[in-house]
Amino acid sequence: MKKTLHTLFATLALALALFAGPAGAATIHAPDSFLYDAVRGQIVLGTDTIKCGLAPSTYTYNRATHTKRSDVTEVTGTGYTAGGQTVTVTVTNDTTNHKLVIGIPQIVWTGSTTITARQLFCYKSTGTASADPLILFADFGADVSSSGGTFTVNAITLEYTHP
Repeated sequence: MKKTLHTLFATLALALALFAGPAGAATIHAPDSFLYDAVRGQIVLGTDTIKCGLAPSTYTYNRATHTKRSDVTEVTGTGYTAGGQTVTVTVTNDTTNHKLVIGIPQIVWTGSTTITARQLFCYKSTGTASADPLILFADFGADVSSSGGTFTVNAITLEYTHP
């Protein structure tokens, strides 16, 4: 089991390169706690309420110690609600290509949105920030802004291959 978890986690690192955000390619990280929480049933991507929010460039991500939403600094601005937006995550077991595919849809903040963000973070919503386990972070590589318009983060696809 230990070898399988290491293989699965190593594959996650490779699969996370499949995201292209509003500023082009992004670096995606899963907190160290994510796989552990998922394997223990603390996060069930297909049925839990999953939300994604935005963080500013002043926030410094730490994959080892930032495990809950309360560890993250969120952006503020017109058209952005703290806690982000609920997303519908898809989970597909591809037995032909021997992989698990997790999809997070495009996320759009509409209306007169005026915000600047550097990172996207997704988490399981429990209703309490200190209990909300983090799932992933996407760093856009530079600040991305909207001024009185729409802010869009492209869809994210994660693929876990089965050895």
